[in-house]
Amino acid sequence: MRLMHHELLQEVFAERQRLASRRGILGGTAKVIGGGALALAAATAPGMRRVLAQAEFADDIDVLNFALTLEHLEYAFYRDGLAQFTDEDFGESPFNQPISQFLTDIRDHELAHVETLTSVITDLGGEPVQEAEYDFGYTDALSFLAIAQALENTGVSAYDGAGQFISDPALLTAAGTIVAVEARHAAYLNLLNGALPFPAPFETPLTPAEVLEIAGPFIVGDTAAEATPVA
Repeated sequence: MRLMHHELLQEVFAERQRLASRRGILGGTAKVIGGGALALAAATAPGMRRVLAQAEFADDIDVLNFALTLEHLEYAFYRDGLAQFTDEDFGESPFNQPISQFLTDIRDHELAHVETLTSVITDLGGEPVQEAEYDFGYTDALSFLAIAQALENTGVSAYDGAGQFISDPALLTAAGTIVAVEARHAAYLNLLNGALPFPAPFETPLTPAEVLEIAGPFIVGDTAAEATPVA
């Protein structure tokens, strides 16, 4: 499972990794993915797996819960990870403010996405999926930044792939406002990690199954496994 997950991330970010130069950070990704945390893929929580693995969505609530699953994951990643590192750990920022401040802003964006999606799903009569238990496997600030890049780029492609299933034009527009911000996050992290912030003229949409293969191994526990009905 370690090798499988490593290969998937390599495929998704091949172009970015070829261009990586900053302190060999993406080379460190391979070490992280080869570690014990990501070897827990086989034990990924069944409830979250069902949300991520749908080939089709029954309705707009299903699509929104798919997005919320990823937003929970991203928010938890920044919330828990940033508490472990200092500005010095992240190294010199190429911009006027510390890297940690930019990452804090991203964390707050992810929280806003979680809160908004939760509210919309509830207003539509659905039951929002809850945050799970995660193990991201980073060992230092460099591997944290590498995984952040992987998560943000995956999130953009996941939104692009799921957008076709949204039937309400207003919800599609709202989703577009989120994915645009996620793309800005991805561009910043690409640049920070020594990769092109805009590596291609078109983004590659990912199917839910492809998203599961990439993000699923980070989910190691699901207290809400039965809370979210999916197709």
